[in-house]
Amino acid sequence: MSFPLLTVTAAVPAAGAILTAAVPAARRTAAKWLALLVSLATLACAAVVFARFEPGGARYQLVESHSWIREFGVRYELGVDGIGVALIALTALLIPFIVLAGWHDADPSPSSSSRGYPNDRVDSRWRPTQGFFAMILMVEAMVILSFEATDVFLFYILFEAMLIPMYFLIGGFGDRAHAGSDSNAAAQRSYAAVKFLLYNLIGGLIMLAAVIGLYVVAGGFSLPEIIAARANGTLDMATNTERWLFLGFFFAFAVKAPLWPLHTWLPNAMGEATAPVAVLITAIVDKVGTFAMLRFCLGLFPEASKWATPVIVALALVSIVYGALLAVGQRDIKRLIAYASISHFGFIVLGIFAMTSQGQSGATLYMVNHGISTAALMLVAGFLISRRGSRLIADYGGVQKVAPVLAGTFLIGGLATLSLPGLAPFVSEFLVLVGAFARYPVAGIIATTGIVLAALYTLVLYQRTMTGPVKEEVRKLPDLRPRELAVVVPLIAVLIFLGVFPQPLTDIVNPSVRHTMSDVQQKDPAPSVPAKNLEAAK
Repeated sequence: MSFPLLTVTAAVPAAGAILTAAVPAARRTAAKWLALLVSLATLACAAVVFARFEPGGARYQLVESHSWIREFGVRYELGVDGIGVALIALTALLIPFIVLAGWHDADPSPSSSSRGYPNDRVDSRWRPTQGFFAMILMVEAMVILSFEATDVFLFYILFEAMLIPMYFLIGGFGDRAHAGSDSNAAAQRSYAAVKFLLYNLIGGLIMLAAVIGLYVVAGGFSLPEIIAARANGTLDMATNTERWLFLGFFFAFAVKAPLWPLHTWLPNAMGEATAPVAVLITAIVDKVGTFAMLRFCLGLFPEASKWATPVIVALALVSIVYGALLAVGQRDIKRLIAYASISHFGFIVLGIFAMTSQGQSGATLYMVNHGISTAALMLVAGFLISRRGSRLIADYGGVQKVAPVLAGTFLIGGLATLSLPGLAPFVSEFLVLVGAFARYPVAGIIATTGIVLAALYTLVLYQRTMTGPVKEEVRKLPDLRPRELAVVVPLIAVLIFLGVFPQPLTDIVNPSVRHTMSDVQQKDPAPSVPAKNLEAAK
């Protein structure tokens, strides 16, 4: 039996979560270091997965398959393609920075001394730090497993289970920079957490009905077996059945992504969560939704995917323009980044359903690059907000004169968000637009408005917060500390590296995209100007 590398990659953070939660209450610092070491060990495992994956090999590699619930044909079945490998690498890369950035986010507040928990010595019943980092690691384990799962039922369990720790991370460890009283802040956090949970639970319940329907039709849950059966003609779904099942899956994934009009939980969740948890939401957890569109919607229901494409492309365009327009008008830094992410998820969905190799490769790269760029921007924003104690843009001004390194890293994160050439998101956004324009020229043209609006909201945000006269409240703000630099500098380095040399990702992603294009029986449109005409023009 081969070494279960995929299981180990997910088991390391899961075991680390249990150990972190078990650290004695008075040993908060030990819990932090344990969580950081576990996240680095997980990154090492993910690097081995990346290195062992062969782009020209089998579609699903490092496969593990064991019987789980024999009566219903449910198996513990794992396997990765190039898309899954890229997203596992993203997840494992970001978690150490999330842990470092949130180093003090779960420390008892100054008011905790009135509860009898002074300084670092806290009562055994009061364990926020251990719980905070344990839940981050548990989410990491579930997300990694969801990228590895090739059994539909196993994926569904993970898809839903990750909601539980996320609910507590949003509602129990919210942003302390909140206008108003403590009771109002707690109410806002509770509202955001409940809204997140309800939206995703409703999507999950609809998906559960579709999963049961899939079992009735296909007689099992194994994704590779169902795809093979559809390809060789031994499984033939009725048209209406396939469309209803597709809608059940897609609805759940569109909530998770999120796609307009199912997006409204995201600004609340990102606004009320701490900056590291906001990154966990949009850079990691939400990618499960777009990943599942590629793996499950297109793989299981190819004809229904093509049938629904015009409507989904239209929804993606609305997300791009609507999210960007609302970002322009935001007064809250974190909510601005949340609406920008909604716009970016619109680009990802557009690339997936453009049904071109450029579009789907670009969408996969966009998932990775958006995760890194949003992490850089949001974490620097979180460092800024923690210094001033306010999320409002109007409360800042002239920061670049008192904290130039903070302002510079904030600018680079913002420029990555607007897809500046030379930074990683440019490559993915360019591929998405090329792929969309090849099949849907009008959609490609409309989507470019998102680029213009991104430049507007990013540069206006920088101008209002970092330039101009120095406001009295920000005059004594300290610049980035060593721990914060250790978070931001590597992320910026990765953005630059992938911006000028994206080949390590494209080499593993492109073969998987070709498999997906084969599933839906689509080929790239022929160029409108044949190559021989171009040669003649020379």
